[in-house]
Amino acid sequence: MDMRALVGENFARLRKAKGLTQEEVEARSGFSQQYLSGLERGKRNPTVITVYELAEAIGVNYLELLTPSDDTRE
Repeated sequence: MDMRALVGENFARLRKAKGLTQEEVEARSGFSQQYLSGLERGKRNPTVITVYELAEAIGVNYLELLTPSDDTRE
């Protein structure tokens, strides 16, 4: 699986599971809603630092953004 798509799918799933909107994550993280939207669509290539900061903003371990979920494992 493409890492951009994996991070985006995991971020969207975890963000929604936490009951957060992209706008709320924008306020917590400083990343724009447009950036977050692009990330969730697999159009952004986040750095390791960005992955860590986004995980902190939604209250998960950064590894959760990098690990395939059971339904995305190939």
